[in-house]
Amino acid sequence: GYFYSRWRKCIWSSHDLSDIVFIDNYIFNKDVFIQFNSTVGKYVGYTELGVYNAQLYNNNTGRLQSERAQVDICKQNADIYQQTITDKS
Repeated sequence: GYFYSRWRKCIWSSHDLSDIVFIDNYIFNKDVFIQFNSTVGKYVGYTELGVYNAQLYNNNTGRLQSERAQVDICKQNADIYQQTITDKS
């Protein structure tokens, strides 16, 4: 059979959240074939299919704006997580 998944994650390492990064991976058979990274600001393809899809996705301004906006959601959630952890210590 085939295995397809999509992993979306927020990564940060400081309390001021200025270095937060949003990553959206599209995975087929355990290999990332396309990825959106908020630091890069666009989709990057890692296979022939991924490169093709990255070109399509990067030409869709609405889709790019939606992905870029995910950084703000990451910041809001990270702030909540950090407050919760700080309150418990």
